[in-house]
Amino acid sequence: MENDSLNIVGQDSAAGLMQGGDAQVEMPTPEQLGISVVAGPAGGMPALTVGDTFDFPVTVSWNVQGSALLVVPTGSANAKGLTQLGVSQESSRSVKDGKEVASITFTYKIVAQDTGDLHVPALRFEIPTQMGQPLDLRSESVDVRVEAPFNPMPLVVGAVVFVCLLVAGAWRSRRRAAARAAVAQKNAAYDALREKMLVLKQRVNVADSREWLLELESVCKEYVARRLGIADAPVNASAVGGGAAGENGAAAVNLDALVKDGKLEGWEGLVEEFAHARYGGGKRDGFENKETWKTAMKLMGIVEEE
Repeated sequence: MENDSLNIVGQDSAAGLMQGGDAQVEMPTPEQLGISVVAGPAGGMPALTVGDTFDFPVTVSWNVQGSALLVVPTGSANAKGLTQLGVSQESSRSVKDGKEVASITFTYKIVAQDTGDLHVPALRFEIPTQMGQPLDLRSESVDVRVEAPFNPMPLVVGAVVFVCLLVAGAWRSRRRAAARAAVAQKNAAYDALREKMLVLKQRVNVADSREWLLELESVCKEYVARRLGIADAPVNASAVGGGAAGENGAAAVNLDALVKDGKLEGWEGLVEEFAHARYGGGKRDGFENKETWKTAMKLMGIVEEE
């Protein structure tokens, strides 16, 4: 620290500053004496977050010219949202434009306790003089922007919600696709059965009655296999002319047993006709086959014209 006080008496301007022995001294301004005060970091205030502690320097400089100054801080850096924790000082000398310059840097340690646009207040200093009245110095107020601390939780929660929505959307899309596929498969099976039944209708008068009934039975077995979920009967397996509905579910269907178990209500008469054809049969008129065909169409819920 510089230890000498400011010596104003003895200068050429002393006579103009003193008016009689008891007159009040008119103090010169710091600018008149070549004293400057610079506040804040050289690169500007850094980005701050509430709770941060930062250094705030204030430098008092003057041309030495053979004299030294005692600079005393008289104010604090406390302000709304800002609290001073301490202050330190450091003296230095340098040469600028061929002149020796002395300076004292006061470094205030401040903690930011609130967010928003805050202000480091103007800081005051005194320089004792030989005239008894100190010279007052004051720095400029400096703006400080303090942000809230970064909280990752909203982003994490948002990301989790977004992923959940994506998963839910994909799951719903798969369900809709599966439902559409099931409807398409059901419609295809219905169309295949309807096509087989229409072919049988065209043959009611020309086909052998026993063979015709056995072909109708195979179509009915295919329908029952799909309805009861016994197995997936092939959609494109043609029962017409082959006598069998396929090797999968239709072949495993026992219409007589299902009727006895009460799983095919209303099928009793139709199943009796199938049994008669298997174990004997006999000549039948075309209109009888037509009536049997209508009964089967109704039981299977197939509409002839669409």
